[in-house]
Amino acid sequence: MQGELLTIGRFARLCRLSVKQLRHYDELGLLAPVRVDAGSGYRYYAPGQARDALTIALLREMDLPLAVIARALAAEPESRAQLLRAERDRLAERIRRDQERLEMLERLAEGGLPGYEVTMGSEPERRLSVVRAVCSRAEIGEKVQECVGRLLPVIGKAGIAAEPPLWALYPLDLDERMTIAVGVETGEGGGAAGLEFEALAGGPVAETVHIGPYAQLPLAYNALFAAVHERGLRPLAPVREAYLVGPAEAPREELMTRLIIPVQESMA
Repeated sequence: MQGELLTIGRFARLCRLSVKQLRHYDELGLLAPVRVDAGSGYRYYAPGQARDALTIALLREMDLPLAVIARALAAEPESRAQLLRAERDRLAERIRRDQERLEMLERLAEGGLPGYEVTMGSEPERRLSVVRAVCSRAEIGEKVQECVGRLLPVIGKAGIAAEPPLWALYPLDLDERMTIAVGVETGEGGGAAGLEFEALAGGPVAETVHIGPYAQLPLAYNALFAAVHERGLRPLAPVREAYLVGPAEAPREELMTRLIIPVQESMA
């Protein structure tokens, strides 16, 4: 049997890998040698294991999690394809977020911190019909779109009179798991299956307007929260976004979003 197997050195050369890599794959439980000599501890591999070894190296180079690689190797072809497509989508989303960060850094590099005019004002009471979602910070954009996709058909089907614009409500602290809401201002009616009501108290607020992609909203929030704290005010939840010009109306560079933070005099 030993004559049909390859030593770890020969197998490593066959796969264009290092002995260290193969030992590491064995330690991780990804690719065990076919035989380990009880006396010498030498590892022996079958030529047919070369495909798995090369696949592991390729997927590790693409930074796939070890658990995903293990499942992919053990899966049937159809399930393996589904796993790899899911990882493809995850990578595409990461690239999209990195591209947004690059654009934000470029904006900062060209003009420094953008100057936002923060104004103090007063908001009236509002009654919103909303849908809610639970998400992480990284999922906010996706979940807002999902909420819009749930909200508008219900509003339209029920024939509810809604005042533009669309609103989104967020907690002050963007925790790992948080509840957000997307809604429209409605009258005393406005009830329909799938909708909830959110009463927004009136009172003093700090606000600013952001023009540009939603991915650059953190720049506006930076200016807004800085102004709130510089004035010795206490921010209150929920933080509100009003989408004055949305993606259906303008390119991303011309989107217009009003950011509002209710405030009160600090007790400190």
